[in-house]
Amino acid sequence: MATLSLTDRTILVTRSVGQSSEFTQSLIHAGAKVIEMPTLEIVAPSSWESLDNAIMNLAKFNWLILTSSNAVNFFFDRLNAHGQDVSELGEVKIAVVGEKTAQTLKQKDLQPDFTPPNFVADSIVEKFPEEFSGKKILFPRVESGGRDFLVREFTAKGAEVVEAAAYQSVCPSNIPPEAKLALKKFNVDVITFASSKTVRFFCQLLAKTFNVKWSGDSKTEEENLRRVVKKYLQGVCVASIGPQTSKSCFSLIGRVDLEAKEYTLDGLIKALVEWNCFLNK
Repeated sequence: MATLSLTDRTILVTRSVGQSSEFTQSLIHAGAKVIEMPTLEIVAPSSWESLDNAIMNLAKFNWLILTSSNAVNFFFDRLNAHGQDVSELGEVKIAVVGEKTAQTLKQKDLQPDFTPPNFVADSIVEKFPEEFSGKKILFPRVESGGRDFLVREFTAKGAEVVEAAAYQSVCPSNIPPEAKLALKKFNVDVITFASSKTVRFFCQLLAKTFNVKWSGDSKTEEENLRRVVKKYLQGVCVASIGPQTSKSCFSLIGRVDLEAKEYTLDGLIKALVEWNCFLNK
């Protein structure tokens, strides 16, 4: 980072409330000025019923699939809320997607039985270490808005998948004043997106802040949003953590200028440093 720095770059970070500090510190260490604009708030699901039922029947499952740090934390917090601990998992094997998810699991003194390569959910299907047929899989996940790829693929290959709402992600009510001012004054060099929802909620916040009617349904509303996004992100590098996030960027913002080669936050930082080095040649 010392020779390939982000000095003099202002980066707008759109992550969830309380989850941007490590990423932010890494960017600052690389020399960037960081403005945090949380576009997600992670809260409890509207109902614990599905997860509670699964926890009461853990012994019936063969695998526990965890695809985010949020899933890890909320699942084990709920397990503890029932007066149980990791020993209740018994013979249940754990698969995780992503380096950060694995690290969060290790903080619970657990090692995953399987971590797919490439840090993306799609590879868990291709590289899964057992036959899916006859397996019962517990999948604690975001309540709404997540991808259904894993559920469809597991089910198609003969597994029984039990989805359980472990948390939900909601859009914050407002843009922080510092972020709003930076956008209005065109003082942002890069905006980073680490999930499809951060893209969608960023657009939702932008629409609300700059008085654009947008529900995400009407073509006219979408065009109005595009104009506002184009105006306030003019000259700003749109940086994505990976392919799924990039799809959302293309759909709602109209472009992606940079995509991480390794689909992690560290990979995103490396891509930003390489991008800045190239521009400064």
